[in-house]
Amino acid sequence: MSIHQILQEVFGYGAFRGPQQAIIEHVVAGGDALVLMPTGGGKSLCYQIPAIAREQAGQGITVVISPLIALMHDQVGALHEAGVSAEFLNSTLSFEAASQVERRLLRGDITLLYAAPERVTNPRFLAQLDSLHERGKLSLFAIDEAHCVSQWGHDFRPEYRALTVLHERYGSVPRIALTATADALTRADIVERLQLQDARLFLSSFDRPNISYTIVEKTQATQQLLRFISQEHMGDAGIVYCQSRKRVEDIASLLCDEGIAALPYHAGLDAKVRQANQDQFLRSEGIVMVATIAFGMGIDKPDVRFVAHLDMPKNIEGYYQETGRAGRDGQSAQAWMCYGLQDVVNQRRMIDESPAGEEFKAGLRGKLDALLGLAEATDCRRVRLLHYFGEASQPCGNCDNCLHPPAVWDGTDAARKLLSTIYRVQQMGGSYGAVHIMDILRGKSTDKVTQRGHETLSTFGIGSAFSEVQLRGVLRQLIAIGAVAVDAQAFNTLQLTDASRAVLKGEVTVQLRASVSSPAERKAKRSGATHASSIGKAPIALDVPAQTRYTALKAWRGEVAKEHNLPAYVIFHDATLVAIAERAPLSLDDLQGISGIGAKKLEAYGEEVLRVMVSV
Repeated sequence: MSIHQILQEVFGYGAFRGPQQAIIEHVVAGGDALVLMPTGGGKSLCYQIPAIAREQAGQGITVVISPLIALMHDQVGALHEAGVSAEFLNSTLSFEAASQVERRLLRGDITLLYAAPERVTNPRFLAQLDSLHERGKLSLFAIDEAHCVSQWGHDFRPEYRALTVLHERYGSVPRIALTATADALTRADIVERLQLQDARLFLSSFDRPNISYTIVEKTQATQQLLRFISQEHMGDAGIVYCQSRKRVEDIASLLCDEGIAALPYHAGLDAKVRQANQDQFLRSEGIVMVATIAFGMGIDKPDVRFVAHLDMPKNIEGYYQETGRAGRDGQSAQAWMCYGLQDVVNQRRMIDESPAGEEFKAGLRGKLDALLGLAEATDCRRVRLLHYFGEASQPCGNCDNCLHPPAVWDGTDAARKLLSTIYRVQQMGGSYGAVHIMDILRGKSTDKVTQRGHETLSTFGIGSAFSEVQLRGVLRQLIAIGAVAVDAQAFNTLQLTDASRAVLKGEVTVQLRASVSSPAERKAKRSGATHASSIGKAPIALDVPAQTRYTALKAWRGEVAKEHNLPAYVIFHDATLVAIAERAPLSLDDLQGISGIGAKKLEAYGEEVLRVMVSV
């Protein structure tokens, strides 16, 4: 079959999206490729279709290197549903089951085999690949989540480094490396580490226009999160990211107490509990997963309506990858982040205390500065985000800054006064934290201020015109640019640095956004009860008869998914159900050509779908 026939007959799609066709043609012809494509952009087809085409041409098996067991399971399940011979090798298989897969592998009975990087580089597995290679039955290597190979990537995994063996040992076998997030530094590292210097680079737009970005200043974080979910997304599937395991469990419990179906996920949970929670999130509607960054890579759930960060991530790549898990179905979704001074202090401290070399630390600081710049930005969030990945764009009209332009103020004078206050207390023989420094500057005669004689300082009270919120914003900037250091070994006291001098001299300006309430607090939203009633509604407006058909199809799909132990979207995506509900088919011919219904699915489910149509 041609690649267009595979697309239509196996996967049920009528046309390629974006650069998919060019990538697939290049790889089918035996070329190496590095593919950067946003989450939800259709990366999987870029190696699945070449795998099928090359196997049909007698070129053998494709090995897919994937870091996550859950992703392997769901992708192999989806391929089985499409009639493709695929298997995985991971720790969930019994010895007998794994041995059976290996026997099929050596016979060449598999089109795609999914395996983790540590298994692929195991001597025993390499010996099996050697056997396939000698017989001309090793067709393609697909390295998914390729940013994991880079020390600059947001999810670096040392085991990915060993994948250089693929080029060294099987140089004639084409390789395709894929990722959704990699800035120029990370891209260069991927090329070097995987020896892809001769690979063709396919760089898609990073824009996800259906995602609306909102970043708010942290005041009462848990209450802000509750307002956001209850006013905007009650009853929706979503992900809430937190920095610590304890915070994950506390927030999940809080949401449940407020009537929001929520589950925790972090590496400290029992593995069975963790897997059960992930399965429930993938297979049920309206679940909010509260998680550390241990959760999410490769999650294909299409109807995640929001991703919230209750703490600031480490860098823009991590933020973009995590927010990209929202709205994979192309429908509107939100990325919401809450951040504050302590987030900046914590992230900066982790970098400074890292045992890594100074050059590496400098790179991490630069990435943190870029994320803080995004958070503090007064212009379009999307323009800033895309610029980071080297892509020019225009204001989107769909982020908080575009919808509600913030006021701006010059914080240079406040910054100089803060630095002067830190300097003067140090001259008196002490170091203090942010609250005490701000109390002095604002002229607050607290017990601590008077006991240490700090009301006699020349800077006492000279910043009384500034609010505490304003000064915290100034401090965030100063810490981010390295003009103030935080000494974690001395109770988070503030210290001057070499970079302080330029600010004190007025050589560096500090422009800040005025503190404003979040958009959720500024404008009335639909009530949670109204929004909750939308569960089960189609992602686009349907008339009443079509909505009835859609609801019946969803119920049927849920039963099939449960029977097959797969997420519902692996059976059919919501968009496919909408198309069926609109068409109201009466015969198998009527189902032909609906996006997402390939030949195998038509054979497996066509009669059942028609039965559902007749019953409503």
